[in-house]
Amino acid sequence: MGQQQLLLIILGVIIVGIAIAVGLSLFTSQSIQSNKDAMINDINNLAANAYQFNIRPTSMGGGGGTFAGWSIPVKMSSNENATYTESGGSATGITITGVSAQNSGNTVTASVGSDGRVTSMAFGSDFQ
Repeated sequence: MGQQQLLLIILGVIIVGIAIAVGLSLFTSQSIQSNKDAMINDINNLAANAYQFNIRPTSMGGGGGTFAGWSIPVKMSSNENATYTESGGSATGITITGVSAQNSGNTVTASVGSDGRVTSMAFGSDFQ
């Protein structure tokens, strides 16, 4: 082979290597974003469940205007996206935290207000 052909082969190998590296990087970042979006969706569902408890009268098994006593239903506490916990249940709100199933450093913490809306969200690790 000529020298020009060898240079073209080497250049081709380098370009293919760079393309593979970029593809892996894009796939990883898409996977992280997909997990984050799924966790946000789950937290919104949990917030709606907590609000239903809040507005339900105590005689019907609800909170009667407070989040105190609400706990995440067993079937909703863990799934393929994350594991969820609640804390700080009071009349004014509750905090729901999700820890990613893919990477335990990736977290989403949401504060739910008395009207059932998520008032703030904080993201940890790769989710920032």
